[in-house]
Order: sequence, then C-alpha cells, then structure tokens
Amino acid sequence: MCPAISRLLLAAVTIAALASIGGDKAFSQTRPVPQAAPVTAVPGFWDPRRRPERPDTSRLTVIRFLTEVDYPPFNYAGPDGNPTGFNVDLARAICDELQISCTIQMRRFDTLVPALAENRGDALIASISVTPDTRKILDFSDPYYRVPARFVTRRDAALATLRPEMLEGKKVAVVAGSVHEADLKELFTEVALRPYPTPEAAREALRKSEVDMHFGDAISLSFWINGTDSAACCAFSGGPFFDSHFFGEGVGVAVRRGNETLRAAFNWALFRLWEKGRFTDLWLRYFPISPF
Repeated sequence: MCPAISRLLLAAVTIAALASIGGDKAFSQTRPVPQAAPVTAVPGFWDPRRRPERPDTSRLTVIRFLTEVDYPPFNYAGPDGNPTGFNVDLARAICDELQISCTIQMRRFDTLVPALAENRGDALIASISVTPDTRKILDFSDPYYRVPARFVTRRDAALATLRPEMLEGKKVAVVAGSVHEADLKELFTEVALRPYPTPEAAREALRKSEVDMHFGDAISLSFWINGTDSAACCAFSGGPFFDSHFFGEGVGVAVRRGNETLRAAFNWALFRLWEKGRFTDLWLRYFPISPF
C-alpha cells in the first residue's frame, strides 16, 4: 500500500476512534491563570501497594510530547505563545522526575495521532480518554485523571446525596446525543430527559429554572459553577459518577503501540509524582472547585 493511502486510512481510523475523546470543551474560550486554591478533593488513581519498578531509560535522551492547541485549562498557548496548562506542566514534571530532556509541541487535536504514527513525536498528553476504540491505535500509561459525570441543580435545591427514586419525574437537561444522555437513559429510566443541542444551552436552561437538573461533564461544570456565566445560580448535587462504559477508563499519556519502555517510564514517573505530593500541588493550581 502506498504511503499516501496509508496516511489517509490512518486519518480516517483516527477521526472515527477519537470522535468522542475531546469531551466537553465548553470552557475552551477562557484562558485560566493557575492560582493557589483552597483545600479540595484531589483524585488519586495509584495504589501504594503496587509500586511500579523504574524501567531502563538509558537509551532515552529526549521525549517529544505533543499536545493540543486549545483545550484550557489542560493545554493552551500562554501570553508568550508557549504551551501551558495542566497537561503541559505534568509533562514537564514527568521529564523532571525521569531526568530526561523533553520538548512540547502544540498541534490541532485531529493531527495528533497521525503525527505520532509518523514519528513526529513520542507521546501524546492531550486529555485523550482510554477506550476500546483508542486502545486499537494507541497504548496508554496508567490514568492520571478521570472525567466523572455529575448532576447540577439550583443552589437552593442542592442535595448531598441523590438516589434514583429522588429523580423520578425530574426534568434533567442533557446534551443531545451525548454519553451523558445515554447513561441516564440506561440507569435513570424515570427521569424526564430534556435534550439540548449544546452544553451552553443545557446550562442556561438550568440557570433559568426551565429544568430541575443538568447532567454532564463534571470538570467543565466545575468551571461553569465558579464562573460568571452561571451567575452563582447553581451547585453540584450528589457525588461523581464513574462509568467506564460511557465515560471511558480515564485519561492517560498515549504512546505508539508496543512502546513499552516509554509507557512504563510514564507509569513510574506518575506514581512518584503522586507519592511525593507534586501531582496534588499541580492539581490544586488548576482546579479550584473539585469536580469529584
């Protein structure tokens, strides 16, 4: 098969596999400035009883990370035009822990996997979810965060816990065709779903009290709750929902299939960063309201 056709096929597979990876980018027009945050819940996805061994990285002289251009607060261009964001700072921390030089290049999201396949980079750190589809074309480190779903209500109706029977007949805004709509249809059959074309429209319906609740991506919702668009109307109700079938297994650093040395190196470095508290410090800089 000629190289041009191979690249076209790869692009087609990539687009199909990554169609739902990017998640809800409703906060992508903001340019957050990392800042100190109050005590909040920090995710921990590492078991201290399963300490990974450091692999032999003597042949690694540089790690070329690729990330997305515009997905704040995870990756975006800073005032000087250089890459910044949670994923970018985490990549730098990984390289510091491994004591290996690294470079970080921003690219359009749809070009990341082809660029990795063409050896224009060594790893993708761009909030790519680990799913059966993405596992077909990439290998991943252990997850370093997950994207839970959560219910949001008006502040005066917020509840610490939510049980299925408490949602019976409630009007719940969702994004039409989203994984959140599919999840509710399967698990909460008694709710009155109200599909909206965009996350912004679903949130506005809740802000105007046209619905009782909104169910969606907890990370972007945490920024909306804390931002000006919500006008301090709303708050999380109940806890986070993790469902690997609908929401993926988490987000990991992606490498080319079979690159076990680099994958194992990332697993070791991520565990060390968490163990030392550096992951917690980084998380608190970017997430003042916990999505968990």
